[in-house]
Amino acid sequence: MSWHPQYRSSKFRHVYGKAASKEKCYDCVPITHNVHDNHFCAVNPHFIAVVTECAGGGAFLVIPIHQTGKLDPHYPKICGHKGNVLDIKWNPFNDFVIASCSEDATVKIWDIPKHLLTRNITSPKKELLGHVRRVCLIEWHPTANNILFSSGYDYKIMIWNLDTKEDVISNPVKILEAHKDVVLSMSFNTDGSLLATACRDRKIRLIDPRAGTVLQEASYKSHRVNKVLFLGNVKKLFSTGTSRWNNRQIALWDQNDLSVPLLEEDLDGSSGLLFPFYDSDTHMLYVVGKGDGNIRYYEISSEKPYLNYLMEYRSHLPQKGIGMMPKRGLEVSACEIFRFYKLIPTKSLIEPISMIVPRRSESFQEDIYPLTTGTQPALTAQEWLNGVNKGPLLVSLRPGSGAVSSVTQFLEPEALMKTTDLSQHQGWGERMPLDDMQKTSEIKDSRKQLKVEEKLLKKEQMRLSNGFDIFECPPPKTENELLQMFYRQQEEIRRLRELVNQRDVQIKQLELELRNLCVDTGSY
Repeated sequence: MSWHPQYRSSKFRHVYGKAASKEKCYDCVPITHNVHDNHFCAVNPHFIAVVTECAGGGAFLVIPIHQTGKLDPHYPKICGHKGNVLDIKWNPFNDFVIASCSEDATVKIWDIPKHLLTRNITSPKKELLGHVRRVCLIEWHPTANNILFSSGYDYKIMIWNLDTKEDVISNPVKILEAHKDVVLSMSFNTDGSLLATACRDRKIRLIDPRAGTVLQEASYKSHRVNKVLFLGNVKKLFSTGTSRWNNRQIALWDQNDLSVPLLEEDLDGSSGLLFPFYDSDTHMLYVVGKGDGNIRYYEISSEKPYLNYLMEYRSHLPQKGIGMMPKRGLEVSACEIFRFYKLIPTKSLIEPISMIVPRRSESFQEDIYPLTTGTQPALTAQEWLNGVNKGPLLVSLRPGSGAVSSVTQFLEPEALMKTTDLSQHQGWGERMPLDDMQKTSEIKDSRKQLKVEEKLLKKEQMRLSNGFDIFECPPPKTENELLQMFYRQQEEIRRLRELVNQRDVQIKQLELELRNLCVDTGSY
C-alpha cells in the first residue's frame, strides 16, 4: 500500500505546506455559493480570477496577484454572462486573456487590461455560440495557440479555433459526440494529441480529438470516476471517485490498457469531491478534497508501487474551490515547488498555500527546478488542426534565463565547409603555429571569462548586503528571522570562499600555460 511504503530515497520526502500570513491573503472576497463541482478559481503570475456572487447574471473578479488584503466591496467585475459562471481558465500563452463559460450556454473570451480595473467589463472580446444547454467545462489546448475545448449539458465537446476576426463564432471546428451523459472532467496529454474524459456514466474515455474517435474506454464497475487527469510524461491516467461503498477513492491506470486499474485505494468516507493536480516536472501528485481542508500529496514512479504517499497538509478551514499557480510564477529563492489558492467562502477569504522543499541555501536549486513549460505556443491553431503534434516549448526558472529551443543547433553550411577546408589543407610544417594560436586564444578566452565573472561579482556585491537582497528583504525583526539571516550569511560566506578558491586555481593554470608557452617559443 502507498500509505506505508518501504524506505526510499526522494528529494521530496520532506515537502511541507505553508499557509500565507493574513497580510498576504485576499480578504472580503464574495466567493460564489454555486454547488457545481469546479475549481471556481484561476491563477497566473499577474492575476487571480475567482467566480463571485452576482445578482441578475454571472460574474467573476480579476484581482492583481500582488493586491492582497481587504478587497473594496465596489471592486469592478467581469459581468457579461446572463447566467451563473461555472468555469474560468486563463490562456496559457497570454496572461491577459481569460475564458469563461456559463449557464447561459455561451463561452466568452475576455481581454483584461494591464492597468487596474476602474469599471465593470461587460463586452467580451469573442463569444462562442454552439451549445444548446449550459456549458460546464472549458480547457485550453496545452501546446497549440487559440484552441479551446468546451463541454456542456448537451453531452457534446466542441473544439473552437479563436484565430478568426469574427467577434461571434457560431461554428466550432469539431464536435465530439462520444458521450451519453454529462462530461465531468477533461485532461490532455503532454502534446495535446489525446484527450481523457470522465463522464457521469462513470466511464473513462481516451479520445483522439481531431479524428473524434474513442481509442479506449474504461468501464470498471468498482471505481465510479468523477475526475480524471493525464500524467502525460509517465503515460498513465489518474482518477478520483468513489468505491461501491461510497468511500472516496483514487485509481491509477495504464494509458494503453484501461480494462483494470494498476492501483486503487480508498482514502476516507467523506462525501466531498477530490480534485487532482499533477506537477510533471517533479512527478508529484496533489489530491485536494472539496469540503475539507486536507491536501494529500504523492510521488509518481514508473515502477511498482507507482504511487508513493509523502505527506498531508491539514487545515481546519474547508475549501470550496482551489486555484493553482503555474510554475513560472513560483518563488524559486524559497524552494517553492507548488502553490495553491484556497477558496474559503465561510470567511470570504482566498488563502495561498505554498508547498516548499526545506533547504537552507537560497541559491537556485537545479535538481528541483528542471525545464518547465513556457509562455510561447509550440503550434499555431491551424497546424494542430492539420495533424501536427509537438511538445511544449520549455524555459528555465533560473532568474535571468530565457526560453530554451527544442530544435538542435547545427553549424551553418558555410562555416562547416570552412572548417573542413582548413583541416584538409593544414600541413605538418604548420602544426606548431596552429597550436600556439590555439593556446593564445584559450588564454584570451579565459582572461575574458575572468573579467566577466569579476564584473558579475561586483554587481552582485553591490546589490547584496550581508547575503540578502536589500531591495526585496527587509531587516530581521524577530529572533527567528535573525537566525535565518545568520544561516543565510554563513551560506553566502561559504559560497564566496569557494568562488575565491576557484579563481586562485584559474590564475595558477594561466600562469603555468604562459610559462609553457614562453618555453615553447624560446626553443623554436
